[in-house]
Amino acid sequence: MQQVVLVALGGAAGSALRYLTTVAAVRWFGADFPFGTLAVNLVGSFCIGLVQELATDALVLSPDARLLLSTGVMGGLTTYSAFSYETVRLFQVGAWHSAGINFAVTTVLCFALCVLGMATGRLLLSLRG
Repeated sequence: MQQVVLVALGGAAGSALRYLTTVAAVRWFGADFPFGTLAVNLVGSFCIGLVQELATDALVLSPDARLLLSTGVMGGLTTYSAFSYETVRLFQVGAWHSAGINFAVTTVLCFALCVLGMATGRLLLSLRG
């Protein structure tokens, strides 16, 4: 039961952060492109790579912290379902260029940032001594 509570608390925090990011992105950049979804997917990809590296290989983070952060916070923060819907909607309204950019940038950069997060975790662990 403790694990369910950790995931629920992390998910609530991640969802709130996603909402705030989306509101800020619309305010700053407008609603023509899903910048908020892109931002949380990029940040989430980096963070999940970092957390998994710190928790899996070096056991710097406890299994509970890993569950809270990866499954909870990153699960609530990242929005692959929203990304999918928004990209399909861009295609449906004829915004082919924006849909293609969103698909390519999200896919490539999320993958790259996850790898970068893992590399950052390895670097931080190597600096420990």
